[in-house]
Amino acid sequence: MSVLFAFRRSRPIWQLAVVVSCVTAAMFSQEPPALPPLSLQQAASIALEKNPLRKAAVADTKVSSAGVREARSFLMPHVTFSELGTRGNDPVYVFGSKLRQQRFTTSDFDLNQLNTPRPFGNFTTRFGGTWNLFDSFATWHGVSRASEMTHAAEHQLERTDQEILFRVVQSYYGLLLATKQVEVADQAEQTAKSIMERSQARFDSGVVVESDLLSAKVRLASREQELISARNNLELARAQLNTAMGVPADALYQPADPLAERNLASPALAEVEQKALTSRPDLKRIESEQSAQQLSVAIAKSSFGPRLNAFAGWEMDNPTLLAGGGGNNWLGGIELQFDLFEGGAKRATLSREHAVAEKMAALKQAASDAVRLEVRQAYYDLDSNRQQVGVARTTIAQAQESLRINQDRYEGGLITITDLLGAEEAARRSQTDYWQAVYQFHISSANLELASGTLNLQSPAVNP
Repeated sequence: MSVLFAFRRSRPIWQLAVVVSCVTAAMFSQEPPALPPLSLQQAASIALEKNPLRKAAVADTKVSSAGVREARSFLMPHVTFSELGTRGNDPVYVFGSKLRQQRFTTSDFDLNQLNTPRPFGNFTTRFGGTWNLFDSFATWHGVSRASEMTHAAEHQLERTDQEILFRVVQSYYGLLLATKQVEVADQAEQTAKSIMERSQARFDSGVVVESDLLSAKVRLASREQELISARNNLELARAQLNTAMGVPADALYQPADPLAERNLASPALAEVEQKALTSRPDLKRIESEQSAQQLSVAIAKSSFGPRLNAFAGWEMDNPTLLAGGGGNNWLGGIELQFDLFEGGAKRATLSREHAVAEKMAALKQAASDAVRLEVRQAYYDLDSNRQQVGVARTTIAQAQESLRINQDRYEGGLITITDLLGAEEAARRSQTDYWQAVYQFHISSANLELASGTLNLQSPAVNP
């Protein structure tokens, strides 16, 4: 955006400052531009791309994959290179360095040369390698354990996706509910204003006392406060949806899907419970962690077995770093190791791994029981909310008709202002309860899919 100003030299400086300040304030007071209407599935897709919790879960899978590559590296030979420069007059060092440089002569056997040699320099270039040929399958168990932990991280990522989707569904319908609450609050304010105006007219004509008018004014003030609160709740709900999607909190997304009733299939409780026990990613994660712990037990057992290692080395020894004139040698061999006694540390480690395995088995059982209970609670909540929607729908029509009748009776002087305000409150409450019931029905439907482990982008809860 560019702004062009043209000023005459005679214009005072303070006028220029006022104009610039006003334009600057106008530029920075502009609200963020409104974005195209956003469907629930689009919001869910954005969340699976930008939500920071998913990015953290993806990073965990990368960490686990790196762990597999690290475990496999122990199956391969390890080769090292080193360059060492030394100088000194230690008799053993000088004697050995001359031998390695193949520069040893008969004069070096002189006792004075052997006992008090002059400082001698040596530059060693060395290539070395080791290879674990056999360690009682401990390394192979380590690779399998790392793979199981990778599976656990992948299952956790899947569960994180489901939890993110549920939060998006919850926030999206929360925004729709907040929008309806603003509409209900605005309608209630208009009704309260109409009642107040009627009371004012009746008071001016002397038909009712001043207390009726004051009661109507108090009710109008209450409805105005509720409207203010509903508008603020709408902005908060918008920010909650943006946070769930992982976008800036002030982004002005407008929901494209309406808040309305839906007919969803009602599967049998036993079917949902069985599906949860076989499909829940968090249960699969615990199973993978349990398998990884069994492999930890196998690794602890392998530490009691023998280890067979191969090693080799080749080195060059020269009197200077760049010039030759030295010698080279190589050495290789195979080593068999077997721990005869290590103070009971390995047995303690094995006992600890067995105890952790028992703990994992108990946690798996506890998790399965918790899933069953969670499914039942979600199932009964959905059934209850489905029935409440029907009851609330019927109540709206009854409450509206009751308000109309009471308004006519109040005009005829048959009832008091208290009765009319009570009917107005019942009408407002019936609409609030209805939209709340519709909202709870959608959330409980998504919660049942979350509990059964089937919530995804193609789920009925995400595709209204």
